Amino acid sequence: MCQEKKNPALRFILLFLILVLSIVLFIYRGEVQKAANFGYGGIFILSILSNATLILPLPGIIFTSAMGAVFNPFWVAIAAGFGAALGETTGYLAGYSGQIVIDRKDWYETMTMWMRKYGNLTILVMAFVPNPLFDLAGMAAGMLKLPFFRFLFWCSIGKIIKMLLFAYTGASLFKILIP
Repeated sequence: MCQEKKNPALRFILLFLILVLSIVLFIYRGEVQKAANFGYGGIFILSILSNATLILPLPGIIFTSAMGAVFNPFWVAIAAGFGAALGETTGYLAGYSGQIVIDRKDWYETMTMWMRKYGNLTILVMAFVPNPLFDLAGMAAGMLKLPFFRFLFWCSIGKIIKMLLFAYTGASLFKILIP
């Protein structure tokens, strides 16, 4: 009984901390982008931070394209993809902790239906397609209590494939524009 009383409070605190992190990262986004000065590690960190925001997008894909022109696009995509997947865990955790807050929204029914029916494929496709809706997919996965590492695995695959596309596009455009 005592555990049940603590659970809603812990969920609220976790959701609150994720929202505060999102706002802080959005406000200091210029400073966050300086992480690129540290090579692949900086790309990884910047990708985590740019994907750790809920709904407030930071320019992670544009950054990945630019870094693909500077560094090896394959390794840029690996660093950015894994970083993006780790950053997206904020959506998963928000769903896991904030189920009480967002259970009754219209998107919930559709996203949870997709997640129940096509789980891994939904995460993979939503992670690959550049859109701000992935936060909603992460929240749905968290609300449904999908295993965390399963979510992280399929999210990583989708994000890496997407980052490969953008890193190689950036590298190709750089070669065309500056021969």
